[in-house]
Amino acid sequence: MKKKVVSMLLAAVVAIGAAGCGSDANTSTKTEGQADAGTSSQTGGDTDNQADAGSDSEEGKVINIYSWNNEFSQRVQAVYPEVKETSSDGTITYLKDGTEIHWIINPNQDGVYQQKLDEALLNQADAAADDKVDIFLSETDYVFKYTDADADVAMPLTDLGIDPEKDLADQYDFTKVTASDVNGVQRGSTWQCCPGLLVYRRDIAKDAFGTDDPEEIGQKVKDWDTLKTTAAELKEKGYYTFSSYADTFRLYGNSISQPWMAAGETVLKVDQKIMDWISDSKEWLDAGYFNKTVKGQWNDDWNKAMGSESKVFAFLFPAWGIDFTLKPNWDGDNGAWAVTNPPQEYNWGGSYIHACTGTDNPKHVKDIILALTADAENLAKISQDYAEFTNARSSMQEAAENDELYPSEFLGGQNAFKYFAPVAENIKMAPLSAYDQGCVELIQNAFSDYFQDQVDFDKAKSNFETAIKERYPEITEIQWP
Repeated sequence: MKKKVVSMLLAAVVAIGAAGCGSDANTSTKTEGQADAGTSSQTGGDTDNQADAGSDSEEGKVINIYSWNNEFSQRVQAVYPEVKETSSDGTITYLKDGTEIHWIINPNQDGVYQQKLDEALLNQADAAADDKVDIFLSETDYVFKYTDADADVAMPLTDLGIDPEKDLADQYDFTKVTASDVNGVQRGSTWQCCPGLLVYRRDIAKDAFGTDDPEEIGQKVKDWDTLKTTAAELKEKGYYTFSSYADTFRLYGNSISQPWMAAGETVLKVDQKIMDWISDSKEWLDAGYFNKTVKGQWNDDWNKAMGSESKVFAFLFPAWGIDFTLKPNWDGDNGAWAVTNPPQEYNWGGSYIHACTGTDNPKHVKDIILALTADAENLAKISQDYAEFTNARSSMQEAAENDELYPSEFLGGQNAFKYFAPVAENIKMAPLSAYDQGCVELIQNAFSDYFQDQVDFDKAKSNFETAIKERYPEITEIQWP
């Protein structure tokens, strides 16, 4: 793997705010005294130096894992059978054979995580054995950047001795496609599947519609046209349908028919579905179906919109969104919220586990990936302990039918898997590109000013063009539908 190629590809995307799967900037386990791993260079190495997972070569004594929060660390500690104990500060997990897992955690915000990871990847070939990156995680918004075949920073799973067709046969197909390069070679795996639902306030439903039954509410939100009529009913009762125009973006973004910018091209193409989101958002905001004071997501106003004093009826969340975001912001009793089908199927998030090219611990890495993403019992435990919809089709179908084993305390005993499972079966991932995360952020930022009547439509377009070219200087043209 040549540094020049890697440098160009990894520079293509700059990370943005906490908009990913279970993002939690306050769970960092990295400490200043920890082996320079988080700030210097560790991984990426030449394929010539790549260890063979099937060889008898001695494994290293340190497994360096890069992530943006402690979610993966928690899952490893919960289900990986080789774990002996974890240090009190959470930075090191000790395995039974004496190997140490060092957790290098940097927050997603402001691109810190990707910046630190990219620095390590660029120096992987020259890093000492105990400083090499062995595993790193990526999110759906930027996974394409790291699975790029030319960059070759994420090893093909087959090079570890993992057969995706056999070992990962129970995974949802779209997650396998998402973790693959353009040639269809799978370079990552995930324990998560992140179908999204509509999560609503039961008390508001009863006041507005006379019922909070999930099946009946599901009929009132079954598609966008029906939901628009329902939004008018909610407004008459003094409620907002959603908190912000940003809440609906993922559903439109999941439906684009072409990548923002195809590999090797310099022309960025804005899909018609993005334009539909812009026009619909403006209409809904002007009609009073969104709260005008809530500008975007991941801010204080958005968090408060999930509180008991809010007039917001619903949010669009996957399982991690309910657990990591809604639940901590709710200040009332359990059972106040319920889930039902969304107006269209969508996926939001997903943390992908990658074996880093150049790792000196291929056997351990293979074992961890299989334990976390291919072991049915482990995945069932994660679903039960963390209310996660995991990447095992058969297990999730069983969970959907087992109300006794999978009740959600937060949802008042409701089995959310009953609603997650059919959505997961129908998800079709939009074509990915290395520019997804920046485009998703900047298009929303630019048109937020338009929604708030601070600029006109043409100025918002111009502002997006300026911002996206500043972030990605290689873009020569923006084509609007």
